[in-house]
Amino acid sequence: MTTSQFTQWWDEAVEAADAALAAAIPTPMVVTGGGQQWFVSEGPCGFASVRFAGNTAFGRWAKSTGRATKAWDRGLQVWVRGGGQSIARKEAWAKAFAKVLQSKGVAATWESRLD
Repeated sequence: MTTSQFTQWWDEAVEAADAALAAAIPTPMVVTGGGQQWFVSEGPCGFASVRFAGNTAFGRWAKSTGRATKAWDRGLQVWVRGGGQSIARKEAWAKAFAKVLQSKGVAATWESRLD
């Protein structure tokens, strides 16, 4: 694989992920507490990331170009930066990004957690 191929894969993954984020429709929620209510149009808040191995040609390229960072336990990760605080939007981005990488033979996974 070449640097230009990895760049193409990355750009394709970002394009698909950005489109998925824009198309995501979060489920609104109402938060109550202390006798008050708040309407949260973007639904629950959270984080999402995409993970893949760092000991592959793609992983080494992603790390050396600053596109991915070391994950706390193993491998590399890419944090979803868009989507505000909406976990639905962040998950949509991460799923689409990972799917494109998987189609290129990269063993990518996504994960999320509520804030």
